[in-house]
Amino acid sequence: MARRLPSAPPNLPGFAHVHVLGSGGFADVFLYEQNMPRRQVAVKVMLSEVVNDQVRQMFQAEANLMAQLSAHPAILTVYQASISADGRPYLVMELCSSALSQRYRTERIPVPEVLRVAVKIGSAIETAHRAGVLHRDIKPSNILLTAYGHPVLSDFGIAATLGESENLEAVGMSIPWSAPEVLMDETAGTIESEIWSFAATVYSLLAGRSPFEQPGESNKSSDLISRINRAKPGPIGRGDVPPSLERALARAMSRKPENRHESVLELVRELQAVETELGVPQTAIEVVMDDWALATTSNLEDRTRIKGGHDAVSSVAQRRRRRRGEDAGPYSAVGTVVRETGSKTNATNATASRGIRAFAWVLVAAAVLVLALGTIATLVLVRATSTDIPTVVDVQATTKDGTVAFSWADPGIKGDDSYQISTNTGESSIQRSPAFTVDAEPGDRVCLTVTVNRDGKTGSPSSEKCVDVPQ
Repeated sequence: MARRLPSAPPNLPGFAHVHVLGSGGFADVFLYEQNMPRRQVAVKVMLSEVVNDQVRQMFQAEANLMAQLSAHPAILTVYQASISADGRPYLVMELCSSALSQRYRTERIPVPEVLRVAVKIGSAIETAHRAGVLHRDIKPSNILLTAYGHPVLSDFGIAATLGESENLEAVGMSIPWSAPEVLMDETAGTIESEIWSFAATVYSLLAGRSPFEQPGESNKSSDLISRINRAKPGPIGRGDVPPSLERALARAMSRKPENRHESVLELVRELQAVETELGVPQTAIEVVMDDWALATTSNLEDRTRIKGGHDAVSSVAQRRRRRRGEDAGPYSAVGTVVRETGSKTNATNATASRGIRAFAWVLVAAAVLVLALGTIATLVLVRATSTDIPTVVDVQATTKDGTVAFSWADPGIKGDDSYQISTNTGESSIQRSPAFTVDAEPGDRVCLTVTVNRDGKTGSPSSEKCVDVPQ
């Protein structure tokens, strides 16, 4: 079937059209240059022939959802949304590349790179789920790359809330990455079906094809649906993929939803474990954890609007106070003192005067004592929570079979610390493992330096350890 021509780009105030980027079933995407601030942006414009009340509602929901969720570093950023002069809704978005969805079909992407992308995108999906939102179209082509190479999840056009999905049709599904219960119209989407789609996407990035696509055979939609509904995914077919990764993806794509992981986060943690198994640094999980951040996106009545911000903050504060055993606001103790002292004002003036003077001296003494204790406590706290970055000492090295293996003792790194390694041969690494191996030729001199990285800051480097490889 012939592809349709893209629609005419709309005239948008403050934007200059450059060229078309792509076309879909409901919208075209154009490259525009924004005048102020000056930058290139991608503009998604709905087709005029499909615009109706339902499409406008879907567009508004997508705009609001992406605006609320795009603060996440792995979700595409939306700058603006409006309706053009000719009545077509449009979204102004961060300009990203679709190179990844083309690359996995033509070349073998290294396993560590796929794991890094998977952990970041999985973090984005988990964050959406915690906000009560299902993406409903997770697939490789909806993973874009920013100008700095960071993967971001895009296209929330058919997203739905967890409650809404029970009453929706499975519209716009992408068959190769849709869970069997979605293809069988048993549901329009659940967390379990998203886990299946996420795992199928990771599988595709590794295998160079969708899980049930068979090279050299018929891969029509009916063939794929039949295989997905009755079969388990076959081996990825790469010798560098660890069995633990194959097992994790196979479990996530179980035919029965109850046999899958309980959450995307659970699967992401297994992917991190595979990173450790491969000896590469774990990719950080980025999931909204604080109540105040979730309050901006989680509303059971309407996921596309922010409601009751003050009430949400208040309820969070009350829950935290209850956990600490408090019953009132932060000034309740002061209020009690005022009420207790105020009840004694019926005494005589002389007694009151002496009482006031005595009470004043008591307050002065108490203040001095509090200051003294505070100073001591501060000194103790500073010592107890010192943020001095530890330094690696006594790096050891051994040579064997053309390699130099360096190792060192843990100097006391914390949970998010990492080792930053550099060698005189130009190799470098950021990792958690206290060991590093360098390939070398006989007669080479290999030197290594280790520095502890904490919160983006580096401490003092270790003394350079040099080894001469025997000839």
